[in-house]
Amino acid sequence: MSSELEELYQSIILDHNRRPQNFRVMAESSAHAEGVNPMCGDQLTVWLKMNGDVVEDVSFQGSGCAISKASASLMTQSVKGKSRAEAEKIFDAFHGLVTGHGGGEELGKLKAFSGVARFPLRVKCATLAWHAMKSALATREG
Repeated sequence: MSSELEELYQSIILDHNRRPQNFRVMAESSAHAEGVNPMCGDQLTVWLKMNGDVVEDVSFQGSGCAISKASASLMTQSVKGKSRAEAEKIFDAFHGLVTGHGGGEELGKLKAFSGVARFPLRVKCATLAWHAMKSALATREG
């Protein structure tokens, strides 16, 4: 990976850590799930508002490292407006990217996390919100 690309990816992660998108409690959600990483203390809640089979809105709130918060922020942007199946497909592609088992060419800004695969202890940070989102999809309350 070129140094310019690594710098861009680092900039995306730092920007989403400083100014996370969809960082709020969602009062009228269809489902929610909590994620906790006891190894580093990251903890967050992800809320989904479903309209039929479509993720109409998604938000998160909690605390964690820059990778955890930036990943949650970008996750919310990636799955909003997508069907359940599309959100699960994005989850699979992202998980493959950060674990070193997939290219993730279709992931756009989420490719900023491609370097995480080189740091196995950081994979849990990057995937925490994603696993919470997948749990919320599976345990819809409404």
